[in-house]
Amino acid sequence: RHLPEPPGNLALCFVLGAGSFYLGSYLYRALDFVGLRYDAYLLAETSPGGLFLYAVLVIGVIEELVKLLPFLLVALRFKAFDEPIDGIIYASFIALGFAAVENIMYLQYLTPAEGIARGFAGPLVHIMFASIWAYRVGRARLRGERMLRVTLVWLAIAAALHGVYDFVVIALPPPALPVAALLILCIWIWRMRLIRDLHAVQRAAARESVNE
Repeated sequence: RHLPEPPGNLALCFVLGAGSFYLGSYLYRALDFVGLRYDAYLLAETSPGGLFLYAVLVIGVIEELVKLLPFLLVALRFKAFDEPIDGIIYASFIALGFAAVENIMYLQYLTPAEGIARGFAGPLVHIMFASIWAYRVGRARLRGERMLRVTLVWLAIAAALHGVYDFVVIALPPPALPVAALLILCIWIWRMRLIRDLHAVQRAAARESVNE
C-alpha cells in the first residue's frame, strides 16, 4: 500500500512460480531412481502412517523447496526488496504461479465441481504455506543475519504443516476436512495480523520522515 512493488517483479515471480511446478515434477520423478516415489492415494488406502511420513517428508519438502528456490535466487535480489512485507508479497506471487500450473494439471482428473473447489483452495493454500518461510527469510536478509539456519528452520516448519494438511485432505474421511480448513484459517489470521503490523510500522516510519 505504501510502497507498491514493481509490476514487472510480480509478473516475473508468477512466471518463476509456474516454472517451479515443473522442477517439482522432476524431483518427484527422481524419487523413482531411489525407490521412494509412491502414489499418495494408494498409500492412504494401504498405509496411512506411511502416507503421513510421505506427505511431511516428501510432498511438503519438495513443493515448498521449489517455491523457495526462485525466492532465494531472484526475489531477494530485487532492488525493490527493502521491507519485510516484500517477502510475503513476492512469495505469494511465486505460490500463485505454482498453483496455477498445478490446477491446470489436475483438471483432467477432477469433476467440474472439484475443479472449481480446487481453483479456489489451491492458490490460497500455497500462498499460506509460502508466507511462513517468506517473511522469516526476507527479514533475515534485510537484517544481515545468517541465512542458512533461518531458511532451513522455516522451510522445515512450512513443509511439515503442508504435509499435515495434505495428509488430512487425502487420508482422513470428509468429516475431518474442517481440521485442514482450521489449519489454513490459523495461518491466514497470522498472516493478516502480520501484514497489518508491518503496515503500521511503515506508516510510523513515513510520518517520522515527514517530520524530519
